[in-house]
Amino acid sequence: MPTPQSQVSKFDRYRALGLSTFAFTLCFAVWTIFSIIGIQIKEDFALTDTQLGLLMATPILTGSISRLFLGIWTDRLGGRWVFGVLMLTTALCVYLLTFANSYAMLLVGALGVGLAGGAFIVGVTYTSAWFDSKQQGTALGIFGAGNVGSAVTNFGAPFLLVALGWQGAAQVYATVIGIMGIAFIVLAKEDPLTQQRRAQAPKTFLEQMAPLAELRVWRFSLYYFFVFGAFVALALWLPHYLMEVYDLSITEAGLIAALYTIPASLFRVLGGWMSDKYGARRVMYWTFIASAICTFMLSYPPTEYIVEGVHGPIRFQFEVTLVAFVLLTFVLGFFMSLGKAAVFKHIPVYYPKSVGAVGGVVGMIGGLGGFLLPLTFGMLNDVIGVWQSVFMLLFGITIISLLWMHFSIRRAERIEFRGDVEQTDLPEFSTPDYYTLDDWRPEDKDFWESKGKKIASRNLWISIPNLFLAFAVWTIWSILVVKMPQLGFTYSSNQLFWLAALPALSGATLRIFYSFMVPIFGGRRWTALSTASLLIPCIWIGFAVQSPDTPYIIMLILALLCGFGGGNFSSSMANISFFYPQKEKGAALGMNAGLGNLGVSGMQLLAPLVIAASVFGPLGGDPLVVQQGAQAGTELWLQNAAFIWVPFIVIAAIAAWFGMNDISSAKASFSDQAVIFKRSHNWIMSILYLGTFGSFIGFAAGFPLLSGMLFPDVDPTKYAFLGPLVGALSRPFGGILADKLGGARVTFWNFLLMIAGVMGVIYFLPLGESAGSFVGFFVSFLILFIATGIGNGSTFRMVPVIFLNQRKRVHGDTEKAVKEGNKESAAVIGFISAFAAYGGFFIPKSYGTSIALTGSVSGALYAFIGFYAVCTLMTWWFYSRRGAANPC
Repeated sequence: MPTPQSQVSKFDRYRALGLSTFAFTLCFAVWTIFSIIGIQIKEDFALTDTQLGLLMATPILTGSISRLFLGIWTDRLGGRWVFGVLMLTTALCVYLLTFANSYAMLLVGALGVGLAGGAFIVGVTYTSAWFDSKQQGTALGIFGAGNVGSAVTNFGAPFLLVALGWQGAAQVYATVIGIMGIAFIVLAKEDPLTQQRRAQAPKTFLEQMAPLAELRVWRFSLYYFFVFGAFVALALWLPHYLMEVYDLSITEAGLIAALYTIPASLFRVLGGWMSDKYGARRVMYWTFIASAICTFMLSYPPTEYIVEGVHGPIRFQFEVTLVAFVLLTFVLGFFMSLGKAAVFKHIPVYYPKSVGAVGGVVGMIGGLGGFLLPLTFGMLNDVIGVWQSVFMLLFGITIISLLWMHFSIRRAERIEFRGDVEQTDLPEFSTPDYYTLDDWRPEDKDFWESKGKKIASRNLWISIPNLFLAFAVWTIWSILVVKMPQLGFTYSSNQLFWLAALPALSGATLRIFYSFMVPIFGGRRWTALSTASLLIPCIWIGFAVQSPDTPYIIMLILALLCGFGGGNFSSSMANISFFYPQKEKGAALGMNAGLGNLGVSGMQLLAPLVIAASVFGPLGGDPLVVQQGAQAGTELWLQNAAFIWVPFIVIAAIAAWFGMNDISSAKASFSDQAVIFKRSHNWIMSILYLGTFGSFIGFAAGFPLLSGMLFPDVDPTKYAFLGPLVGALSRPFGGILADKLGGARVTFWNFLLMIAGVMGVIYFLPLGESAGSFVGFFVSFLILFIATGIGNGSTFRMVPVIFLNQRKRVHGDTEKAVKEGNKESAAVIGFISAFAAYGGFFIPKSYGTSIALTGSVSGALYAFIGFYAVCTLMTWWFYSRRGAANPC
């Protein structure tokens, strides 16, 4: 049967390829413009290497994230208009950039310039629609050669910069890309799939995003993070690197950098052809092996050796000369170009109807590499002080990618051998049968006692340390912000409260998505992957806090990334809820959450100890010196507060991957779970859990900084861990108590205890000439922490009862009612966990706002009392009074 692509003329097909390739070349030239004009901007605005790295990386962030949405729009609307309008919008943003007169305005302008990077996925979708699958690898390789736009910038922009200044060079770029936008709209034709697309019913957003649930997509994304993300990062960084390391002029550095970017772009055509002929697997092998060799050689800093010989010391030196550097980067760029084509060869083959959405995600992750890596390059320079640290980092990424790919391919070969079939995909994320529980009946007493209880216990005891680490990473800033002012970080009190509060904001938002992940991906896989993601903020924070010159905006980004830890709670709780029968859910969830919550106190206890010593020796970096207070002159390794968790995260993620299970009956789509948004009790329980857990995480995040401000003679880091400790330990007690007395009754009296605790805090505050009482203040907070822990356990016991009873009223006492009740209660547990986590943001910010407006924290505390009173009334009316419609 002829395809729409086979019915178009060769002239139309190659005209579309030529137009899209030329347009993408210009867009890529604009996208990397800061690699050249950034050097002059650095001098004009007196920027540090880290600030320059952030400025170079900011357009890459916009270009990466926009790829997801632009891909979806191109799937719906076609590439002609999306491509043209995108270029016109980019031209306007580049022109407006020239009016920037501060670093903050430069960053805002750079976000707009980054839209040019989104052109990649528009062009991929548009170009692939003109070619059959057998030609798509070569066609997309030719289109991808538009990466040579970075060479255009490296070659031509230095001359514009010398002649016109950075503003004039940017205006020339804006004019050229604007003209191309108009020309594309006029000259390009609608792709052959346009009529087919219009004849079909439009897909919903969730339908377009459905392929993203396949972990194969994320494997492609990891590969592209290196072959494309590292390419973009080096294209931006090499001119600066060459000028500093080899003392070249800007023109000479631009010309030599072009020798890297040209092969890394043009040979993508060859990579597409080779992927069509030899297979993408083999090409990716060549790419990673060659890249590992090149980055290892490039990562070697100039070193002088002294050998004690027979007749005295023998001295010799090793360094990568300029000629060797050029040759190595040329080879590295060549193999990166092959890899870029090989990755994108897969997408139209596996996802012909979702090229935009899938390619958008893969391109986005690759682009994020181009954002994160230059930023990290600058940070490594500022902290480590070795220029070659850039290539050390890339060598590590290459080795990890190569080992993972090799493991995956070997496993695919074993499947081929056993089944006598050709395995086209790499099934490293497939779940073996022995990890999946197809028969899971926890409500069956015989099944539970003979088999189920043992399996559930194993999953619970692996889940707990994973959740412990998530909470530790989530609240790491509660300790960092206390020590930073003493070490030379010149942040205001309000800025410090923002750093303490932002992890809760991002964590709460991520919880909304994480709460639906377990039924989609499986609890085992999601627990392992979400725990492994904690390595990103831990490693990055460890480098960032070693320098007081690290820009505040980077600290804000790192605080947001700590939200990965906060998101884990909702998925962890939802997962464990599937394993236990109704009568034991309260205790099990209390154990998981309570011992997991200990991560807060564990971090607040351990972090002050490890930052006081060189735990990791030379590998951990240099200390900072306390500049004020009674401890002036003391050395502190602030980075250890983050580095200490790295080995434990690796161990816990591996344990989850090989030790936990997925429950097949727990599978559900997003639409199946989204029914909870129609349930009024979902929203009621969200408010109640905000009062309990929101208070717990908010008090934990804000207590160290608040107590240090109110009682300056007290070191809060010595006592801060006790509050979260008693709160976490009391949570299982709250669940057990709720199992015996009823969750609603325990929750009602618990809110009254919380009101009394806040009144105690107010009573012992410093006021006027009174210095207050830290002992009374601290004891009152301990009461609050205990109450929040009990309330956390009791509210989580209420949810399964409420939703099981609701389903029984519809279906009777049947197995269907139990399954639906379990799925809905798991989704609700995840969602209310997300909603409540915003308390970790609002409570610290309430402190800061109250102090800023009134000079006292009392205003915030009185607002808390009012909120707890509302929660008390809601619990009584809906659940605990006689005659309540839903007693629990």
